[in-house]
Amino acid sequence: MAAVEAAVEAAWEAVIGLETHVQLGTDSKIFTAASTAFGDDPNTHIDPVVCGLPGTLPVLNQRVLEYAVKAAMALNLNISEHSKFDRKQYFYPDLPKNYQISQYDEPIAEEGWIEVEVAEKGKDTYLKTIGIERLHMEEDAGKLVHAGSDRLDGSTHSLVDYNRAGVALAEIVSKPDLRTGREAAEYASEIRRIMRYLGVSDGNMQEGSLRCDVNISVRRGPDAPFGTKVEIKNMNSFSAIQKACEYEIKRQIKAYESGEPIVQETRLWDEGKQLTKSMRSKEGASDYRYFPDPDLGPIEVSSEQRESWRSQLPELPAAKRHRYAKALGLSQYDARVLTDERPMADYFEAVVSAGADAKLAANWITGDIAAYVNSNRLSYTELPFRAEQLAEMVQLIESGKISGKIAKEILPELLEKGGSPKAIVDGRGLGMISDPAAIEAIVDELLAAHPAEVEAFRGGKTKLQGFFVGQLMKKTGGKADPKLANRILSTKLKA
Repeated sequence: MAAVEAAVEAAWEAVIGLETHVQLGTDSKIFTAASTAFGDDPNTHIDPVVCGLPGTLPVLNQRVLEYAVKAAMALNLNISEHSKFDRKQYFYPDLPKNYQISQYDEPIAEEGWIEVEVAEKGKDTYLKTIGIERLHMEEDAGKLVHAGSDRLDGSTHSLVDYNRAGVALAEIVSKPDLRTGREAAEYASEIRRIMRYLGVSDGNMQEGSLRCDVNISVRRGPDAPFGTKVEIKNMNSFSAIQKACEYEIKRQIKAYESGEPIVQETRLWDEGKQLTKSMRSKEGASDYRYFPDPDLGPIEVSSEQRESWRSQLPELPAAKRHRYAKALGLSQYDARVLTDERPMADYFEAVVSAGADAKLAANWITGDIAAYVNSNRLSYTELPFRAEQLAEMVQLIESGKISGKIAKEILPELLEKGGSPKAIVDGRGLGMISDPAAIEAIVDELLAAHPAEVEAFRGGKTKLQGFFVGQLMKKTGGKADPKLANRILSTKLKA
């Protein structure tokens, strides 16, 4: 039965596009000086402009424009010489003005793309270019708090918190180039990564700083016309995006195969039940009755201003991944992990700049150091173990002065307090024994103490060399040079 279902699904293709709402990390709102601080008491960050009271006039926050243009540049979008704000009319309790100031037919940027690395367990990793239709600026709505339940269904009443109303958003609309739930999740993750690299948003999905709506339809093969699209809301993680897409693809295919129509609607993702549920019929652009906002003038960004902002862009994640793989010889996996967060990438590059081997540095950073940083909820900028100190430790290993085992022994202290690895090694006499004569004497002693094992080795049980290596390391406290010890042991065991 499962094989039949898989064959049916294989005959269909999903068409997916994402609308990603990025909360821009400004201290004040898009059209007023009201604070954007998260987590304060409800309705403490509102003012007459946010509420649209008579006689008030919105004024565009210059930092919002800067962040939006930088975000657009990082997404390879064309910055419009001329754009404007529009009013989008609709009523909802958390929208105090009964309209939203957004951008409709003349957005700040259009026609871009990003490269996404799609990695999934058990499958080959591949690169895919995803087109981006537009980026536009708009204000956020408030938040409904449903009492008596964690959602509208089952609640006894709802309260409105307008603190978020008027917070600046950049809405990024992808082209319908995504084909799987995994691609959708990776695309959203890359958008978040880019925004965090730029410093224009913290991308915190739990706090609503980044929210995604998925538009999804299915069709019979890549040459068939698009089907009826459905919008899915209420996803607060990349995992939820992937699962919601996978569920909806199956639901739509099953409906078409059964002769049921798919209607254009907005659905919600129910994380508890792992399914989508119908919410309302989907509005069209005409339902919003857009018109130019009469209180806000046109937006013009000079070429000089554009170039000034472009010069401030950092190296972005995709470029770092390519450079780490090509110039530094790292694996795709290592490059991906190291570039996921800019502070980690900056720390890694500082270690390499201080003279450490890139691969060895990557192993320590993505392993023990990342585990320590994550478990202690630290930033790499707060880590006592500075980049040049890790480089010193890596160089001690490379030069054969200490073993990896010794490095692991002193690492906890270094992570807690920092300091010079060389000073610790010298002060405690932890340096590696690399004198051939000293190691030969210990090997002779071990062979004499274990004649039965020597005879068994010479009789064909060559794996016993590992036993002797273990005994040697035990006797020297792990300080014997492993390569030299193995070479001397092999020579003497075979003699």
